[in-house]
Amino acid sequence: MSSSTQTRRLTAKGRATRERIVAAAAAVMYDQGVARTSTEQILEAAQVTSPSQLYHYFGDKKSLIQAVIEYQTEHVLGFQRPLLRRLDSFEALEAWRDAVVQAQHARDCRGGCPIGSLAGELSDADPQARAQLAAGYARWQDAIRDGLASMQERGELDAGADIGHLALALLTALQGGLLMTRTQRDTTALEAVLNAMIDRIRCHAVG
Repeated sequence: MSSSTQTRRLTAKGRATRERIVAAAAAVMYDQGVARTSTEQILEAAQVTSPSQLYHYFGDKKSLIQAVIEYQTEHVLGFQRPLLRRLDSFEALEAWRDAVVQAQHARDCRGGCPIGSLAGELSDADPQARAQLAAGYARWQDAIRDGLASMQERGELDAGADIGHLALALLTALQGGLLMTRTQRDTTALEAVLNAMIDRIRCHAVG
């Protein structure tokens, strides 16, 4: 049974408790990593007193991790979506870049991308988690591609621009830049690679 199907079958109170556990687990795993996160830490963060409540909603830690991946994907895309929906001009691309950089400054350049952090820890160890994370990245890439497609349809990008390739390259550059930011505690590399990708897209500008 998928986590979304299970959630629909819960009462309102049950959904609220489940969502609180998932949010708490996501926060602790983001700070400490999946492997170093214990059940006790999740229960404490979620203000849940009995382990039986956790196992009522999640049969095991793997099921909880899947819910955390879903939660973090929605969280990241929820932050990105308002900007990605308007990612249809060079001004919008620059505004998106600025928002990404500002978000890193707000976190003191710690933590990196929530999806990327999970991918780095789980992709080799858990094939199901890897597939779920890859699907999340695909949704993100599609959102970027949709914005570039709007530019191409309006004639702002030439017809020869491979917008699927450009969207993938931009997302990949972002992920690398976020990793460098996390490691160096500085956004210089992130800004440099996003500027380079926007300049690359600008090579296809018409007029």
